[in-house]
Formats: sequence, structure tokens, C-alpha cells
Amino acid sequence: MFIQNIIMIRHALLAMCFLIILLSMLFALVLADPLFTICSSTEYGNYDLKSPFGKNVKIVLETLPSITSSTGYNSTAIGELPDKVTGKALCRGDVTSSACQTCLRDASQKLLKDCESKEAIIWYERCQIHYSFQNITSLYVYAGKYPDMESHNKSVSDPVHFYDNVRFLMDKLSNAAALNRSKLMFETGEIKFSRNETIYGHVQCTRDIREDECQKCLSSALIDLKGCCSSKQGGIIVSRNCNVRFELYKYYNTSSHLITFPTPKGRSNWKMVAIIVFIPTMVLPIVIGSFIFCLRRKRRRQRDMERNHLKLLKESASPIGFTTTEEGRLVSSEDLPFMDLSTIRAATDNFSDSNKLGQGGFGTVYKGVLTNVKEIAVKRLSIKSWQGLEEFKNEFMLIEKLQHRNLVRLLGCGMEGEEKLLIYEFMPNKSLDIFIFDAERRAQLDWETCYNIIGGIARGLLYLHEDSRLRIIHRDLKPSNVLLDHEMVAKISDFGMARFFGENQNKANTRRVVGTFGYMAPEYAMEGIFSVKSDVFSFGVILLEIISGKRSSGFYLTEHGQTLLAYAWRLWIEGKAMEFVDPLLVERSPAEGILRCLHIGLLCVQKDPADRPTMSFVDLALASDPIALPQPQQPAFSLIKIVPAHKSSSTDRSVNQMTVSSFLPR
Repeated sequence: MFIQNIIMIRHALLAMCFLIILLSMLFALVLADPLFTICSSTEYGNYDLKSPFGKNVKIVLETLPSITSSTGYNSTAIGELPDKVTGKALCRGDVTSSACQTCLRDASQKLLKDCESKEAIIWYERCQIHYSFQNITSLYVYAGKYPDMESHNKSVSDPVHFYDNVRFLMDKLSNAAALNRSKLMFETGEIKFSRNETIYGHVQCTRDIREDECQKCLSSALIDLKGCCSSKQGGIIVSRNCNVRFELYKYYNTSSHLITFPTPKGRSNWKMVAIIVFIPTMVLPIVIGSFIFCLRRKRRRQRDMERNHLKLLKESASPIGFTTTEEGRLVSSEDLPFMDLSTIRAATDNFSDSNKLGQGGFGTVYKGVLTNVKEIAVKRLSIKSWQGLEEFKNEFMLIEKLQHRNLVRLLGCGMEGEEKLLIYEFMPNKSLDIFIFDAERRAQLDWETCYNIIGGIARGLLYLHEDSRLRIIHRDLKPSNVLLDHEMVAKISDFGMARFFGENQNKANTRRVVGTFGYMAPEYAMEGIFSVKSDVFSFGVILLEIISGKRSSGFYLTEHGQTLLAYAWRLWIEGKAMEFVDPLLVERSPAEGILRCLHIGLLCVQKDPADRPTMSFVDLALASDPIALPQPQQPAFSLIKIVPAHKSSSTDRSVNQMTVSSFLPR
């Protein structure tokens, strides 16, 4: 009897241990941290939870988990403009309906608890949710993020051979996912790397974009994947419309195809043997010689290009010399003042949230006060963003020696371990978007102040495009990147995405489009082509926003579905331009000056880059009334499609072929 009791107690203890382990695993799963979150109140503004918009956000986030669980992807829209909220959700293609709903419910609760921005997106390992005040369905915008995971900190012994296998696998999966909608734009696969190691991977696109957009998104993600994780045992890139991942363990719950490198098939026939031996013997030396010649020629061109770029940099700014220890600590700098991490931590109260000024795509900006009572702004580049290193280089390479009244001044930098810090002059009036789009601050802007801000931005761009030794393209000009000092002088900031041109270079092309939708020129957003005229377009959008007091992104009229640019142009050609102007400016400002600026703004946002003026012309036109201005042509992104308010369709395509929706059952 005693022995039986002992056995029963032992079984009970084992069962209890098993239950505790199971509960802890479930608890950890439920409380899993998100991979990445974008919640930018500085970019889009905050909403009040009790407002109509806030209530619509709550409805959208509470609805998406239940309507998405059975299909794996869905979208919904609640309310009428200007309180309309659009949301979409995606689950990884292998997860069950219940796991999908659980993941999306956790994501929704996380956003409702921690984020009050008018647009936000959150990624978990198994799902993602995106809501916005804009219509985000069928809208393709790539902005890849690299979430940090434990396996991604471990390196492989043979990175070159390893990533060759990864890239081969991911290219195969990308083609399969993009070109076969029956698989719901999701594909998994595996490839044998060594005797004991297999690489597992998956790719996925949201189902509201076209096949070519899916392929373009995955291609951009794979470029980023190589940049962050080519020597790691695992890697993941997430974006609004697609995600890619690889690991050395099977992390998904479905069977996958075994993909192998193609190998030539042998034949026993003696003729084939003769051909195989004879042809390489004769042709191989010629092929190798040609290859070596082409390779040397290509390398010579690359070296010449690098020398030209270095020469241009040296002419505009002396080299920034610094050395680092093995731990990554910056120990000396000849030209750029260096501040150690302890000094910056003390100045910002250890990067306290109370000192946070704003947050961007690559990091967070904090206010700091040095021991000499000097106020500074500190940009702390995101540790999880490998692109942050590129931004860090851009900032000190491009603006350390570019001194201009209308460019924000870089005071110094700091680098220690994974910390990368940039120190700027402090701008007490923060950024332009706060004054344009905040009702209380907007009332402080008279036309004279607005006009001076417009002129300051124009002069800053003119210096970048024409007056500096390097022709610099900002690529991300928007109100939140225009800072205001204590005298309300405009200063262009944030050069992390900027690019410079040589003397004879007028435009360039990139496969990875970066920037903010709503301010990107059409040729850049759709084809990746950028030039000085791309910045001119962004300037024109800002000018129209200052005059109207309205945001370009998300501006729609319920009846006509017009953009801000289309609305301004229509009123202009109808002779009703003053209806576009903010009533606060109309009451206390001369109409002639406002209309002239509106005219210049419409010239800047024309569809054809060749029709847009240069910044030298804009600066001259702002300073001199007698200069005649040409009539503006129809602006970009202005073609409209009139849709009655009571009708909608998931297959509507915008007239200028920018977007398309298509929904499939899971």
C-alpha cells in the first residue's frame, strides 16, 4: 500500500511538472514580443481613443483577427472620411486558423495598448497587422526591416558558400511564390548545405499586390537579407507587403520542397565522352581569357569610379579620420568632434522617454543638455537596423562639411559597440509638420513666417543641388525633416537616405526605393529613378501643404477620391485657387503672394521631371515678383476615378495604374 502511494505521488508530481512546463510554454507564446513595430506619431500624428477615428481603429483591430483566421489574409475599412480607418492582416501561410487568430489578437491588443499613431504596423513571427488613415490596400511600398533574433547572432564557418545556397534557395522560392497565385503568394523550401545541415526558408507576399510587385518586393528584401545576414545562421526581413526568412532548423509547420543545385547528367556513350573532353580543351582557354579580360576591365572601371567619388569627397570635405578598438569604441577623430557614450547618456538622462523628440525609420532622437548647459539633439540609430550604419556614414560624409544656414548642423558623433550616435544642434521649435498639422500651433503661423520657411527650404535645396561641390539629392524631404530654430528659420535635416552625384551625373536608378509615400516623385516611386527633380517634387508637395494646412498623404474627398495635388490643380484651372488656401492665412495675408507660391508649388509637382523648375529658378521666382511663371501642367498622381460612396470593389484599379486589389480564398 505504501509503495502504491509513492508511485501515485510520483505520477502526480510528473504530471504537475508536465503541466507547469506546458503552461509556461503557452504563457511565453501568448506574451511573445513582436519582431518589429512602426508607430510614428511624429510622422502621422496621434489620435484620441475616444474620438471617432480612435473608435474606428479599435473596431478594425478587433475585427481583423476573426475575419482573417480562415483565409490567412484579409482587409477591412471602417467609417467615413476624415475618420475612415483601413486595416489589413496577414498570417504566415503554414499556420493553423486558431494560431493565426491568436497571433493577430495579440498583435491587435499590443497596438491598442502601446500605440496611438494614426498609422502603425506590427510584425510577429507568425503574423502582421497594419492600419492607417490612408487607403493601404493594393498599395505597394517597400521599406524592409531587420528584426534581431537569437539565431541571427551566430556566424557560419563558410559564409560565401553558405549564402550561395541561401540565395539559390530564396530565388527559387521567390519565383514560385510570385508567379503562382494558387499557392497564395507563399512558398517554403529546403536545401542540403552539408552532411548534417539543411537550410530552410520561406517567402511570402500580401495578396493585395500584383505578381510583378510581389517579385519586386521579394527582390528588394533579398538584397537587404544579404546586407544583414549573409554570414549568419539565420535571417529575416519584414516589410509592408512581403517577408523572407531562412534558418538552419525547420521553423514552419508544413512540408517543403527539397531544392538542390543543378548538376550535369553524365553519359556512357563514347561520342559524348569525346565531345565533353574535346570541346572544353579547345574552348575553355578562350572563355577563361575573355572572362579575365572582362573582369579586369570591370574592376578598372570600378576603381576609376571610386577614385572620382573619393576625389569629389576630398574636395568638399577633409577626410574624417577615426580609429576603433576591437570592441568598436571610437577613440580618435581629427575633424568630427567625438563624444563618449557616458557623456551622451548623462546628457539625455540615459535616453529617457521624457527627452524623446521623435522617432524615424532608422532610430530615435532625444534632447540632451551638456555640462556647459548647451542643448543638443542626439539621434540614436537603431541597433536592430543594419541600414543604420549606412545612414551613419551618409550623415557625417555628406553634411559634416556642408555649412549652410538652412541645413541642420552636425556637432559630433559617438560610436561604441553597437551604439551609433549623431549629435546635432538643438531646434527648440522642433519640426515643420507640428506647426502645419496641429490646430493650435497652426494658428501661430502668419503668412510672413510661412513665406520665410518656404524660402529657407528652397535655399537649402539650392545649396545641395547647385552650390556645394557635391550635387546632393536628399530623397526624403518632408515636413518632419524640416526643423525650426528659435527664430523659425527652416533647416533641412536627416541625410540618411541622401545620395551624391558627380559633375556629369544628372540622375541615377536604384532597385531599393526608400522615402515617404506622398512626397516621392512618380518616376522614383515606380521606377527607382531619382534626380534633383525628385527633391523639387517633394518641395512642391510641402509648399502645397503649408498653404492648405492639409497633409498630402491620406487626403481624399469622399465624393471624388482626389489627392491634395489634384484638388489644388482643379481649383487652379477653375479659377477658384483661394478655396485651396487655409482660412487662417486668407484672413490676414495678401492673396497675391499666396497665389504666386501656389503657382510655384504646382509647377514643382508636375508629372514630367523635365517640366519641373530647378531650385535656382524657384529661389529666384520666390524673391522676384516680375519673373513670369509658365502655366502648370497636370500634376503627378492626380488622375482620379469617381466612385459613388455607396459602391466599392476589391478589383478597382487606379487610373494611373498604381495599385490593384485581388483577393483569393485560402
